[in-house]
Amino acid sequence: MLESDSRDLSDLAPIAARRPSRVARRRQTGLSPRQSLPEIQPFPRWARLDGAAGGAASAMFVAGAGIAHLDQLLRAGEDGGEPVFSRALRQRLALKAAATCARLARLREDEAALRDAEHLSGCADTSLAGRLHRLFRLFASRAVKFDAQTLSAAAEYVGAPSAFDAQGIAEALRQTVARANDPLAAAAGVSAAAVHDLAAVPAIDAEIFALWLADLALAQKLGWKAPVPLLATVIFHPALRRDQNGRRPRPDDRDWSNALAGAYALAAREAVHLAGALSRQTKKLFDAEPKLRAKGAARVIELLLADDCVTPARAAKRARLSDRAARRLFDRLIEVGAVRELSGRANFRLYGL
Repeated sequence: MLESDSRDLSDLAPIAARRPSRVARRRQTGLSPRQSLPEIQPFPRWARLDGAAGGAASAMFVAGAGIAHLDQLLRAGEDGGEPVFSRALRQRLALKAAATCARLARLREDEAALRDAEHLSGCADTSLAGRLHRLFRLFASRAVKFDAQTLSAAAEYVGAPSAFDAQGIAEALRQTVARANDPLAAAAGVSAAAVHDLAAVPAIDAEIFALWLADLALAQKLGWKAPVPLLATVIFHPALRRDQNGRRPRPDDRDWSNALAGAYALAAREAVHLAGALSRQTKKLFDAEPKLRAKGAARVIELLLADDCVTPARAAKRARLSDRAARRLFDRLIEVGAVRELSGRANFRLYGL
């Protein structure tokens, strides 16, 4: 019961991207890991948001630079595709976004609790915070559109399905994105419109929904294969606080466009930093693969590249290993520094890049 791991949450079509399994097969035929992994440049200092240097122009400039850097990274895989660790990147950011939204809703779950609930509980039903986690997990791993099906599913996850005209809101949001001159304007317009259109929904639910929609609009305008959870991950950042009370920005603020730009500047920098760490871990994982004796090791590598974390039970099932063999495999990967143990426990352990 405690080792069943995350389940498939929807029948929405998965994103059309190269599966890590193809990378694994190429690796076994002699492809150098350096050819399949991008060289991620450090985030330039001039593109970092300085909390002391306010102003709309500054925020828009650094946001544009940061998003351009992230966009380049997401196109730096083989043949212009996404890097093999891009799904792990999205799911790691989805966890952070969900934990931040749980804090917005004054729920108790932190990242560790959400990770345990998703990967260890094995329950179809979950808590309010767990549903938020599934919202970001689901739409961070699939191609999504502004249609009634997608928005209705999202409304279920945020707990606001009753007062929700999915068809009407979907059409309004599509028009907002089409009219926007740039990705930041699309994200700002969609999130502000969502809060207005969801006046009958509790304010926190509407705000969380708006933060998620902003990332969706940004991804569509940039032509990404799937959204990257960004805005919600930094909404509590001290650099975004304003006035003497230190109030955080909200989508119904008059200067929301400027605040959103500053938030994306921060979020893009953190996402690029995380991508660099995942790229280095992926390199270690590829280097370790020839040293692994388990026959199902390539399948376990696929799992690690596709998610935030993996349990030995899930790895054993996917790779057709015994539970003991799966645990030995992870012990070996820990020994060579290719993966990290994320739970800090002796039992019911979780492993990820």
